[in-house]
Amino acid sequence: MVTKLLGPQALQRSRGIRADELERFYMSLLDKAMKKESVEIGMETMKLINNSICKMIMGRSCSEENGEAERIRGLVTESTALTKKIFMANMFHRPLKKLGISLFKKEIMGVSNRFNEVLERILEEHEEKLEEDQDMDMMGVLLAAYGDKNAECKITRNHIKSLFVDLVVAGTDTSRHATQWTMAEIINKPTILDRLREEIDYVVGRTRLVQETDLPSLPYLQAIVKEGLRLHPPGPLFARTAREGCRVGGFYVRENTPLVVNAYAMMRDPDSWEEPNEFKPERFLGSGKEDEREHGLKYIPFGCGRRGCPGVNLAYILVGTAIGVMVQCFDWKNKGDKVNMEEAHGAMVLTMAHPLKWIPVARTPNLQCRSELK
Repeated sequence: MVTKLLGPQALQRSRGIRADELERFYMSLLDKAMKKESVEIGMETMKLINNSICKMIMGRSCSEENGEAERIRGLVTESTALTKKIFMANMFHRPLKKLGISLFKKEIMGVSNRFNEVLERILEEHEEKLEEDQDMDMMGVLLAAYGDKNAECKITRNHIKSLFVDLVVAGTDTSRHATQWTMAEIINKPTILDRLREEIDYVVGRTRLVQETDLPSLPYLQAIVKEGLRLHPPGPLFARTAREGCRVGGFYVRENTPLVVNAYAMMRDPDSWEEPNEFKPERFLGSGKEDEREHGLKYIPFGCGRRGCPGVNLAYILVGTAIGVMVQCFDWKNKGDKVNMEEAHGAMVLTMAHPLKWIPVARTPNLQCRSELK
């Protein structure tokens, strides 16, 4: 799965998909700007990311016309809202199972069944397409393996659906919140916004849209994305299990003990970070590999090691290009001068209590899109 969808070569092959969706994102914002309408940045970003991931998996984005896209986005939001309950159910699964208690089973199964209905229709459509088209995307490869009676590794339709849900839920909601938080920090700090815009204008110019191929030449943008993830990790807590008994901080942890890692606290630890609560992208303007080694286990928005998030490279691309377009192509106006940075209470995904809703003002009237250059 990682190699087929998220490996370096796979990301290079699917670059055109993301470029097309990024252009649609820009055109949607431009339309709002022309109408002088406000934009809920988190929702617009969610559409960009959801469409990009769906198209990478199954060769097309979810349809807006028949309500499919809205249902998928709604189910992603519901799934994220259930994260805390699923987390608790998993943590206390063993003792409660002995008592015959299943936590939140009705709510979890309700979302699961509605996801199943949508995905079964998508699979059936994909099977019909495979009979006509030999060019297979990831879902086509999985369906071919499902239908191969001689396959070494047997998979079921439910395996395919579960993988789709994992990729879409894990990738969509986390990346949209990361983008929203980071844009809020940028808007609140005009000097950072000006420096980033200066970098993009110098490297990319104002006549074409920033692309993911530009990211290696935009170190300040990369540093801003990393600093946004440090201060506002979408998954502030993540669970692990002790594979063997060990001693931590004077306490003995038995084998198979469920553990919770507080990434949020670790990345704001004053013993590890200078001015930990301040948004300072400069702290990530180091020298590549040496800089990464210096931060080591202090910087863990995607976890780390073998259990780290396999989508880290894709996340940096999606968040980086979305922020790049919003900064390159638009000024942002609102009645107030500052964004309210209050965090929502009780959410497992770090969420803004007041969604970022500002009015875009176009600043690149002569910009050419890829579709115009083809």
